[in-house]
Amino acid sequence: MFPHLLFVICTAQCNPNPCLHNGVCQQKGKKKIKCECPSPYKGKRCEKGPKHCPKGRCGRGECVLTSTPPFYQCKCKAPFQPPDCKTFSVCQPNPCRNGGKCIKDGNDFDCQCPSGYRGHFCQVGPNDCYVDDGESYRGNVSETDDGDECLFWNSHFILAKGTDPFTSFEDKDGLGHHNFCRNPDGDKMPWCFFRKGHRFSQPSAPTHGTAPPQFSTCGKPQPKKPITRIFGGLKVAPGAIPWQVSVQVRPKNTNQPFRHVCGGVLIASCWVLTAGHCIEQRKDMQVVLGDLSLNKNDTTEQTIHVEEAIVHENYQETPEAVHNDIGLLRLSGTHGICAHETQFVKTACLPDTQLPDGTECTISGWGSTEQSDYGSNHLLEANVLLINQEKCSEPLIYGRFLDESMFCAGHLQGGVDSCQGDSGGPLTCKQNSTHVVYGLVSWGDQCGKKNKPGVYTRITHFLNWIRSKTGAAAS
Repeated sequence: MFPHLLFVICTAQCNPNPCLHNGVCQQKGKKKIKCECPSPYKGKRCEKGPKHCPKGRCGRGECVLTSTPPFYQCKCKAPFQPPDCKTFSVCQPNPCRNGGKCIKDGNDFDCQCPSGYRGHFCQVGPNDCYVDDGESYRGNVSETDDGDECLFWNSHFILAKGTDPFTSFEDKDGLGHHNFCRNPDGDKMPWCFFRKGHRFSQPSAPTHGTAPPQFSTCGKPQPKKPITRIFGGLKVAPGAIPWQVSVQVRPKNTNQPFRHVCGGVLIASCWVLTAGHCIEQRKDMQVVLGDLSLNKNDTTEQTIHVEEAIVHENYQETPEAVHNDIGLLRLSGTHGICAHETQFVKTACLPDTQLPDGTECTISGWGSTEQSDYGSNHLLEANVLLINQEKCSEPLIYGRFLDESMFCAGHLQGGVDSCQGDSGGPLTCKQNSTHVVYGLVSWGDQCGKKNKPGVYTRITHFLNWIRSKTGAAAS
């Protein structure tokens, strides 16, 4: 069980998860996968399922997706009436809000709004406005400047994968089962999707800036808003995991390009934690910080040469497990400054105590190494749960091969989420509102297999070792 391969073979095909509708991706051999599909979905990628919004279902209205049977609802455009928007009644009932008067115009109508109110249905009040970029806006504007009516955020036009992402009426970004303008992704102002003939349109994505260059704290990310107009993705937003490191190598004393081999985590300006099995003493090494995409140069990234690579003295690799799988990379710098703090490059804190079983933590990585050309070019993340040590030491799981320098995290029923990260990459958890690096991706038995969760290096077991090697630079 060579540890470099753990997160390569499985993520080659299962990272990112190709199975739709919460299907579980299982590795079959080196290149094949199988999707276990939840009912009622079928197909090679769980792509076949009931069409909740076939053409014509909602007549002259918009078919939106819901989380409960029958999994759709018709949002009628007045004067067409529920439940299927195929019959119409002008001004009965009155579609105008806030005391607006409905005036018939043949088979259509106009709303005569009281003073201070506007909008096609008089739904926008005199105090309905936003400040700054409108991130906190929760008003009732549901039309574009050109008069196009906004689509509902749970419209089947928007949700290409056919599932409703909202478990409650509104999420923290103000999206939900409505068609009001919102700014969930840090754009310049509130916006919405709207139909243009047989297709729908959307505004362009926002741009991103940088932050001042000094390290002030650890474990406090400053992420840009995730692009929530792409539903169901695992992509990491800029600045959301600013301690993530790409560890790269090339043959010693050559001009060959560096290749990503492992993940790592920045714990001080000049120190990176990674797995011991990631360190290759006979090769040149460098780290890249602030990077999201391996296949292009981001303006936010910093590339720094590794001066010294230190593997734990008791590191041991056996066919069954990897023991004391931890290493440190001392970076090249001047006057004790190597990496520079920005919004996209920050340190993770070291933990000061054990966390309770069941704590939800985050793993991240690109899922590709020098043994594989597969994986994601964009940094991915997934959530895992800390698993009880006694439970994970049961014979059907990892038995006697698990020692106190390791712990398990994931889901015992299996699933791709426990295979999302690179070897050496961070498992971070929130402790007192601060992100701490609680583990490093180490080893495991296959990927997403039932009763075989991922195994991680337990950082709390190595705190004294880390501080002795870094001279207490990492706090």
